[in-house]
Order: sequence, then C-alpha cells, then structure tokens
Amino acid sequence: MEFIWILFAFVCGLLVKYFNFPALIGFLIAGFLLNFLGFEPTESLETLAHLGITLMLFTIGLKLHVKDLLKQEVWATSLLHMGAWTLVMGTLIIGLSILSLPYFIDIDFKTAALLGFAFSFSSTVCIVKLLEESGEMKTRHGQIAIGVLVVQDIAAVVFLVFATGKIPSPWALLLFGLVFIRPALDVLLLRVGHSEMLPLYGFFLAIGGYQLFELVGVKGDFGALVFGVLLSHHPKATELTKSLLSFKDLFLIGFFLSIGFTALPTWSMLGIASLLCILLLVKALMFFAVFTRFKLRGRTSFLGALALSNFSEFGLIVAALCVDSGWLNKEWLVILALSVSLSFIVTSLLYRNAHHYYLVYKDTIKTFQSAKRLPEDEFIQPPEADILVIGLGRVGTGSFKALQNMIDKRVVGLDADRQRVERYQKEGLNVFFGDGEDADLWESFDLSGISLVLLALPSIDDNRNITNQLHKANFNGKIAAIARYPDERNELLEAGIDNVFNFYTEAGIGFAEESLLLIGEQPNGASLSH
Repeated sequence: MEFIWILFAFVCGLLVKYFNFPALIGFLIAGFLLNFLGFEPTESLETLAHLGITLMLFTIGLKLHVKDLLKQEVWATSLLHMGAWTLVMGTLIIGLSILSLPYFIDIDFKTAALLGFAFSFSSTVCIVKLLEESGEMKTRHGQIAIGVLVVQDIAAVVFLVFATGKIPSPWALLLFGLVFIRPALDVLLLRVGHSEMLPLYGFFLAIGGYQLFELVGVKGDFGALVFGVLLSHHPKATELTKSLLSFKDLFLIGFFLSIGFTALPTWSMLGIASLLCILLLVKALMFFAVFTRFKLRGRTSFLGALALSNFSEFGLIVAALCVDSGWLNKEWLVILALSVSLSFIVTSLLYRNAHHYYLVYKDTIKTFQSAKRLPEDEFIQPPEADILVIGLGRVGTGSFKALQNMIDKRVVGLDADRQRVERYQKEGLNVFFGDGEDADLWESFDLSGISLVLLALPSIDDNRNITNQLHKANFNGKIAAIARYPDERNELLEAGIDNVFNFYTEAGIGFAEESLLLIGEQPNGASLSH
C-alpha cells in the first residue's frame, strides 16, 4: 500500500514540476486521486504526516528568535487581523445563511464566528514550504510571516484548551523551567558531531518535546517548536536544520496526501470551496492594510500578505469540533479540506511570481506605506566598496573573507539574515543587511563604484531575479554566480550572468592544485624551483 502512495505522489509531483508548478500541488492531487480510486489511509500515513509537521515546527524554532515575536508589527498584526477577519467572515457566513445557500442553512451566529475564526489562520506547512523553496526564510518578510504563524499557533493552543475543556496539568508550569536545561542541550549539540548523530539528535529533541508537552496536557506541536527555539542561538543550529531538511520534506508528503483522504467532494462542495477561496484576496488585502499601518515597508507588507493568503489545516480541527457538537453538517469537513487544498494551490502559484508582481505595481504599493520607517528597514550602505558579495552563507562568507584578505576593505557583503549580519559586524566585517531581490534597495544603492558583484546564493531563481534588478538599476560591472549542477550553470549564463562557477568542481580543482604544491609540482606540470 505504501508503494502506491509513493507511486502516486511521485507521478503527480513530476507532472506538476513539468509545468513548473510547486510539487506540493501534485501531492495534494495524488491524495484526492487515491481517495477517488478507493484507497484507504492507514496509521503509517498519519504517522508520517505527524512526523513531518513535528520536524517542521522544530526547524522553525531553530530559526526563530523570541524577541521577534514581541515586536508590535508581529503580535499586534496577528491578533488584529484575526479579530477583524473573524468578524468579516462570520458576517458573510450569516448573510449566506439568510440567502439559504446550500450548506449554510441553519448556521447560527456562534457557528459562523467559529468558522470565521477557523478561516483566519494561515497554513504553517504551506508557507514554510514556499519560503524554504524560495530561500526567503531569513528575509524581513519571511521572518514577519513566520512570527505571525507562531502567534497564530499560540492562539490555537488557547482555543483548543477552552473549546475541548482539556485543561493542562499543573505539571505544565514546570515547562517554564526548560530554559535552565539549555546549556545541557548546547553541550550535547556540540558533542554529537556532524554525521548521522546530528539528525538523530534533532529527531530526539523534536519528538521528545512533542511527547513532553502532550504528557502535561499541552499541544505537542508547540513543544517541538519550543525545543527548536531553545537551540536557535547555537552556532550549529543552521547545520542541524539542514541535516533534517530531507527528512522533513519526505514526511510532509504524508501530510499533503492525508488531506485528500478527508472525504470525496461533490461538485456543489467544490463550488462552495472555490467561492471561499475568492476571499483569499480579501484576506491578503487585510494583512497588507494592517502591516502598513504598523509602519512596515510596502514591499515587506505585500510579500508577507501574499505568503499568508491561504487557509490552514487548523480549520479542519475547528470544523471537526463543530460537527461533533452538532453545530455543522459533516459535509463541512470536506468543504474545509477542499478550501485548504485550493488555497495552497492559489498561494503557490501566486507567490512564485511575487517579486515580479511587486516590480509591476511597485509605485502603487509604495503609496500605502508609512512615511516613517522602522529602524529594521533602514538601508545603510558601507562606503568605499569595489566588490559586492550577495549572500553570506558558507560559500559567500568564504569568498568574502578571501577577497577581503586580497583587497582589504574594498569588498562589502550583503545578506538578508539580520542576526548573521549583526554577528559579522561585531567581528568587524564590512557587511550590511538587505535583500538582494529588493527593488527598493537598488534604487537607494550607489552602484557607481562597484565593478564586480558575486552572487553566492543557492537558488538559481534568486540569482536570476537579482541579476534582473541589477540590470534595471543600470549596473555596468561584471556579475559572477555559483551553481551546483551543469544545467543550472547554463540557465544562469542565459540570464545574463558573466561567469558561473560550479562550486563542487571548483573546490575539487582548488584541492588538487594546492595538493600538487605539497610535492613540489606546479598545477601546469612544471616542477617548483628551490
């Protein structure tokens, strides 16, 4: 049976990738097809789905800083949007009930408010997947979106406590003492090394955190998130995240497949779900309006709102509670599942072109932003730079430091990870914060003295977009980039990049050349003179 799931997931994922759509759309389609053909979900599929979500929340915690949640533009936006959307959506549902629209008949104010509340949540799974695939988890809008999702998760925990009457155990108060075990967790993370023990340690903490919180009556997913946060400050947090990436992505396939097994839809249910998905535009506009009122830049507000414009699987939990209480017909579980699935597809298709949409409507979008910027959104360009390195990951940082040794302060680094930039600035490195795909950044950036730009980013889409931005900003210097595979190299050269280095090949060549020097041989075959 498991082979059938894998077969359908692979075939459907491959088909949608052929049309350049995100693979998760194919996994959703595979789930509905399996359901339509009469296959039944088993406990193993549910286990895979739970593991995927648990690992995902743990890795979110590894990238999260608690102080970011305390910012007004995060927690206030989340709560204000949730309240406003619940009111708007609840009122609309009551209106449709008055019109006697199918499936809305006999819905009272309490049930309408609960449905509105359920639809106010955005999908953590969908959004994190999109941000990771586009390499934007650490960007300003990515961090804002993740912060909103975490606040929503906290609200979900509070709701479930009151809705189910399941009060956490008094022992739950001891969970606040977890902060005191952080040093021990840090030591263990250092001791496990870099091999198979590293991802195993991640599994141990993610699942252990889940079980611990469940044991004291608190939502287990929240426990996985908390244990990730406990290690977010550690230098090996990024390495731990990367070691879990493949496992998480594989297990999340089970989650997308499981949505399709909720129930078989009818055409009328599909029509209602499609009608509800039209409201995603309203949801995005409301997020944009609230973000801009809290002085976020137009671009940050636009991209954050677009990412959050979907429905959450949490809506299925709320709907199930309403069905069990007799407030809703069981058909609503199918409608919710369809709405969630369709919203994933809509967001995936829209967000892949988000930067293009911003470029097209940039002037209009910027009219809504506040004249006063938040300190985090100020651009500060270091002076006297000839070479710009964009992306300060392992490859980018190595290139930056090598160039700095060669030409001293004439090289400057740019990265969208604020914590990384602040750490490097404390070390005295000539770096600054910014998103290379940000058109507003290049409008205020003086490129006249820059002769070379190095794109040290793993995503070819990011490299293409930044190259396009540089050309539109009338950059006349040279652009170099890195690639992992030969086909990526060809695509980047076609995008207008002057030189593309395959860093696996280049590392091998450099290793060979330096090794030859050890035995007195020049790389060209000539012997060294002594």
